[in-house]
Amino acid sequence: MSPRIPPGISFLVQNLPQFAVPPSVTYILLHIYHSVYNADDLSKILIATIYALSFPLAFMLNIWYSAILNRIAARRMGAIMLPGPSFWEDPVPGSFLTLYRMTKNMASGYPGTSHKLKGCSELIAMNRVVSFEPSHIKAVLATQFDDFEKGRDAASILTSLLGTGVFAVDGELWNLTRPFFAKDKITHFDIFDRHAEQAIEKMRSRFKEGYAVDFQDVVSRFTLDSATEFLFGSDIGTLSDPLPYPFFTHTGSVEAVSDSDASQNQTFSARFSRAFNEAQTATAFRSRFGQMWPLFEFWKDKTEEKMKLVHGFLEPIINEGVRRSKEARGILKEAKMEKASEEGDTVLDHLITHTEDPIIIRDEIMNLAVAGRDTTASLLTFTVYMLSQNPHILRKLREEILAVIGPQRRPTYDDLREMKYLRAVLNETLRLYPPVPFDLRESNKDTTLPPIKPGDKPLFVPAGTRLVYTVFVMHRRVDLWGPDALKFDPDRFLDERVHKYLTPNPFIFLPFNAGPRICIGQQFAYNESSFFLVRLLQKFSTIELSEESQPLDSRPPASWKKEGGIKATEKVQLKSHLTMYVAGGLWAKMGEAGANEDM
Repeated sequence: MSPRIPPGISFLVQNLPQFAVPPSVTYILLHIYHSVYNADDLSKILIATIYALSFPLAFMLNIWYSAILNRIAARRMGAIMLPGPSFWEDPVPGSFLTLYRMTKNMASGYPGTSHKLKGCSELIAMNRVVSFEPSHIKAVLATQFDDFEKGRDAASILTSLLGTGVFAVDGELWNLTRPFFAKDKITHFDIFDRHAEQAIEKMRSRFKEGYAVDFQDVVSRFTLDSATEFLFGSDIGTLSDPLPYPFFTHTGSVEAVSDSDASQNQTFSARFSRAFNEAQTATAFRSRFGQMWPLFEFWKDKTEEKMKLVHGFLEPIINEGVRRSKEARGILKEAKMEKASEEGDTVLDHLITHTEDPIIIRDEIMNLAVAGRDTTASLLTFTVYMLSQNPHILRKLREEILAVIGPQRRPTYDDLREMKYLRAVLNETLRLYPPVPFDLRESNKDTTLPPIKPGDKPLFVPAGTRLVYTVFVMHRRVDLWGPDALKFDPDRFLDERVHKYLTPNPFIFLPFNAGPRICIGQQFAYNESSFFLVRLLQKFSTIELSEESQPLDSRPPASWKKEGGIKATEKVQLKSHLTMYVAGGLWAKMGEAGANEDM
């Protein structure tokens, strides 16, 4: 295999004309200057400075020239330009200061609070629009779906992590696995039950030792094992590995594995999960820079490096599945049967009936593994976080569980449909802590977005504009959800507030996206989360955070309390790569339910 060209060099070669134009024009102008004035008195330092300044000057001229063209195009379409930060908020041309604040906030701040954008704002520096207006998100995801696509940014940033799968591409390929997520497939709870029982038993054992458990780690294993069994027919077995102890313990056991421990001391499944997480973190870092990310990974694709272990696990399974499929078709052909079943028992079987391309199959499986593990793990993590902070809601939820199912019986699909408060708790968690807090689309032509105020002209969006929409911010807006929007209150999905806020404007609540690309695993996620919570709360009656077990460098910054608002009440630090998670894990202790409970 020939050596790969480093990402930075590849980027520079592809964009060579853009880099070559400013110094070339500068050279010509300096040559004309020398010829006209017969001057040869410019110092080498001055000439070098002129060449260096040619790049930012060319960039700013391009911004101004594009702005003029966009204003002309907007006028033709009867639209107005998108609002940008005011001079006092960002006096730097191109909105670079706002962009810097947003980038810095992604690393250490609270999501969605790095700037003071009002509903929608244009960041000229990166030809990027940030919006949390329901009408804009509705246009992008549904009513103007054909005007927007995943685009070049998503493809460039995500390819080494997700390849050509559902999250990274446009076209029909992303729709390949939708038929498999039918009701008869997602209501098989055997997978959930086996892994939930294993996860809960490991927690019980650790609680008996007197230590807190990283609940986020446990449910990440639960969802990964469930997802891989659902996808392949056999799980990766992360729940078989020992759980980590809190950072302050010194057990001398392999179980006390920290980020600084050598990966050689970890089991294969632990290394798999670690590589998976680090690949996503590296990918999230890229999103700050768009297509210019190769300049920050100049010599080596960091995500690709992490994914080698993940692909090493997937490829033998996929190759064996393709081999079995070919063998089965040969047998069917000999038996003169007309055709094989269009669906197998697993997603892998289903994919193989449509394509035998191992790369396409691997990428689709990789995307579904991300969705199956991370989004549901995020939902369960933040649900338990909220239950720990609201004991009265925990008691009310357990009352419903015990009343409908009892302390031991396994829940059925019909049980979960009947439990309205359980669904309300999940929805309220999805509102305040959506697993995918930010997403991205790119306009494929000059188009418009609806006006922010009724009666105003539509907002012009040039072709190639990257539109970042944030449901995290939208879900917390007081003007959309009422004065108690920042309060965790599941009853808002059951009482008159539903009809006051959500029913007339359903696009204010979009944890699973909407339109043609609505999440294909939405019902699967609800079922898996509901099932695990029922099993968990049948066994445990109290939940409390163990703040002393939280690693020191992952605790909420002291500045959050000074800034007030919801930040001041957070007991954990929120982070986001492709999905939102708790920095350092969610360390909790739980009290076992009484043996005589029966309702």
